[in-house]
Amino acid sequence: MLRFFKRDRKADIEHTENAVKPSRDRWFGRILNVLRSSKLDDSLWEELEEILISSDVGVDTSLRIIEGLKENVKEKGLQSGDEIFESLKDSLVAGMEPENAESVWMDATEVTGPYVILMVGVNGVGKTTSIAKLAHLFTQEGKKVVLGAADTFRAAAAEQLEILGQQIGVDVISHKPGGDPGAVAFDTYQAAKARGADVAIIDTAGRLHTKSNLMEELRKVHRVLARLEPQAPHQVILTLDATTGLNGLAQAKSFKEAVNCTGIFLAKLDGTARGGIVLAIKQELQVPILFIGTGEGVADLAPFNSRDFVDSLLAPVA
Repeated sequence: MLRFFKRDRKADIEHTENAVKPSRDRWFGRILNVLRSSKLDDSLWEELEEILISSDVGVDTSLRIIEGLKENVKEKGLQSGDEIFESLKDSLVAGMEPENAESVWMDATEVTGPYVILMVGVNGVGKTTSIAKLAHLFTQEGKKVVLGAADTFRAAAAEQLEILGQQIGVDVISHKPGGDPGAVAFDTYQAAKARGADVAIIDTAGRLHTKSNLMEELRKVHRVLARLEPQAPHQVILTLDATTGLNGLAQAKSFKEAVNCTGIFLAKLDGTARGGIVLAIKQELQVPILFIGTGEGVADLAPFNSRDFVDSLLAPVA
């Protein structure tokens, strides 16, 4: 039985609030005031729609949210701005909840060997830093972690991971640049098992989603791990850069098709005022957000909680 980590609800909420502050201050913090000061007419719905689209929620998702809110207002006879506001928050939370929460990320789960996490994503999204954040989180809970530098296509990738591994105090398995990523994944799993590690986190090349040969390499890494342990990789986490907004969704869809991503680490959320992308991810991809990056330090992350996120994002501002 592997217990991952104890959630510090207070700290997670604080991290989440800090991460969404730019988006809240510019866009979402206005919503309650708009609902309180406007009549229930077309101009109100248009203003809400403008806020959502401007914050990078996307046109289709914004329209679905507004239409759903209209239906709730009509069916429940909501009249006050506060009632509509709470209805909006509830619908946003429901829209981001995973369909089967037990299969996403458990505090405790049964594993026969090291719990294997495969990290995927294009160059520049913050994947390596996100790996370091996860490794730090696990080590803070007393877990033994081994990292695998299977991004052999980028010469500096292994070096960067090794530097971060030294800072955190975890072993890093790597080969020479240009080597076989599948071989690195194989050696990482074997090393993690031999050293009694609880978790193995394997980096992969920041392959462009248009490069079919590189995507096939990613599938190969997946197959190598599955031969070593039928349930591995236990998680395939796609790192998305929140600052790229909707542009990142096309990449995400290709990765999902290639290796069936089980969750998303949304990096750099604190660096954008267009954090509405969070509301679009679940509806567009049907892949849950597992973690959000809340700053530049290795401790700056929070396990994603849809209720805490929505409460923080929509908190009113003057």
